[in-house]
Amino acid sequence: MSNTEQPTGRRLTALALGAVGVVYGDIGTSPLYTIKEVFGPHGVTASPPNVLGGLSLVFWSLVIVVSMKYLLFIMRADNKGEGGIMALMALAQRSVRQLPLAMPVVAILGIFGAALFYGDGVITPAISVLSAVEGLEVAAPALGHWVIPMTLLVIGTLFALQRHGTARIGAVFGPVCVAWFLSIASLGVWGIAQHPAVLEAVSPTYGVAFFLHNRAEAFFALGAVVLAVTGTEALYADMGHFGRRPIQLAWFAFVLPALLLNYFGQGALVLAHPEAVANPFYHLVPRSLLYPMIGLATAATVIASQAVISGAFSMTREAIQLGYMPRMRVVHTSEEMSGQVYVPFVNRMLLVLIAAAVVGFRSSDNLGSAYGVAVTGTMVITTLLALIVARYQWRWSWWAVCVTGAGLLVVDLGFFSANIVKIESGGWFPLALGLAVFMVLTTWRRGRRLLLRGIQLDGLELEPFIASLAEHPVPRVPGTAVFMTANNTLVPHALLHNLKHNKVLHQRNVLLTVQTLDAPRAEPEEQLELTRLEDGFARLVLRVGFAEDPDVPRLLARCNRLGEHFDLMDTTFFLSRETVVATPDRPGMALWRENLFVFLARNAMPATAFFGIPGNRLIELGAQVEI
Repeated sequence: MSNTEQPTGRRLTALALGAVGVVYGDIGTSPLYTIKEVFGPHGVTASPPNVLGGLSLVFWSLVIVVSMKYLLFIMRADNKGEGGIMALMALAQRSVRQLPLAMPVVAILGIFGAALFYGDGVITPAISVLSAVEGLEVAAPALGHWVIPMTLLVIGTLFALQRHGTARIGAVFGPVCVAWFLSIASLGVWGIAQHPAVLEAVSPTYGVAFFLHNRAEAFFALGAVVLAVTGTEALYADMGHFGRRPIQLAWFAFVLPALLLNYFGQGALVLAHPEAVANPFYHLVPRSLLYPMIGLATAATVIASQAVISGAFSMTREAIQLGYMPRMRVVHTSEEMSGQVYVPFVNRMLLVLIAAAVVGFRSSDNLGSAYGVAVTGTMVITTLLALIVARYQWRWSWWAVCVTGAGLLVVDLGFFSANIVKIESGGWFPLALGLAVFMVLTTWRRGRRLLLRGIQLDGLELEPFIASLAEHPVPRVPGTAVFMTANNTLVPHALLHNLKHNKVLHQRNVLLTVQTLDAPRAEPEEQLELTRLEDGFARLVLRVGFAEDPDVPRLLARCNRLGEHFDLMDTTFFLSRETVVATPDRPGMALWRENLFVFLARNAMPATAFFGIPGNRLIELGAQVEI
């Protein structure tokens, strides 16, 4: 099933269940630590007015940020079924194509937002799993020294399962997550029954009073309230895995009610027993059910991590296809949903970095101080890009864009400003990771452009070259030669080297260029473009979406409808393998960035494997290019 088709009936229910298990695992485990952080050692005093005010902020954050912004507004900006900030960036760039000055601004915003998402992707699994396993300290303080080893074991198991794919993981995780949400909802009902007055916190007046009474402390408390909306960006990034309707159905019908009940149940407990603020989630659990709840919470936080991991896989695939990351192996794990992928390299890197965060910060309280800067920065950027799409693609009026933007940005910038103060106490960690990823993304993109420029400077124009062959014929051999090139107006290096060393040409010579569109999938009519030239030469352009694999043999088989037949047993692929050399003499990038690009290029997945070209039909010829 394509990502743009709307499922119904049993299929919709199954996908909604999978979404509960994968997409909402992250935000679903926020009750483990949100209230504790709002009123904990670094938060405000747990007085009755503060408890009601804090709950009001949590309630309206879930309504405004998750329900209104992401589920109803941002998810409308799907790029033919794909979500995530890279897909949104491509959609925004397509919307402002007539405004050249806006294109680089949109690109920088999108790249930086994507980079921050990776920083968040390290902190979220670490804080989720740690907060669950820390329940051992409530049940049996003597077991506290086992928290870190148990957390590392759980995280290692999670990453070992990734190769089985989101669909299979979701099928297992879905029922577990359903049990989790039913359990926390039941606990919340029990807590609310003890102190029903807590429901008054639904009124926004308590949130306003919270700010008026606490002033600066209330502003800093927003840095903890944002923990209630962890996973919203992953929710959007995972849209290609399940589709918009199943994700919306799961939220409004099941996840949101369960979360609100538990938050208000914790608030009721703290109102009645202020000392429970040390860990209100586990103090809400009856003593006899504490160990089963710790086990269920640990399973749920493993699932919570899945939302971020799946989002990172999707975003990486999109970044590769859009030319912002080096080629790397991408494995499709579902025959039904094209968006479900697994990226082994990203899986390994996330495992190492998350383990380092757990060992380095050692507690969910410390990680809470590190959380927020990256995710709120991404939230701001997502809003800006979506507003661009609303104005230039959906044709909203300026008035509608300004009103919507003001309402959303007041909330986003409030959260972002409150988290800036966390940089010194740990917020630097995801920010540093985000900046490192940003440097890799921009360096690869800029390096590729410099590489193509270097090839172009040394290249020969194709049409005069073909004309010269008529004057100075060379021997021809039967068969078809396909020369892969990024610039089909120039003679490929591989063709020149083949002619120089072998002194022959094939009867048919095709210059093949693979282009990635700013849409997730290419329409059938735009996939192929053939231009026949003189003397047995032709230009062929194959177009794929950023969510598709550039399988060259499969695409060549479709050329029959253009009147061209490619028999792979009679076709030889020629490819130039450029050896990139960093030089300080040429303008372009700083030398250290050029060296970084050289390192990335050497370790990228070979183009032949990336494009699916059979190794026994391939000839690679080397060329050295200075940048």
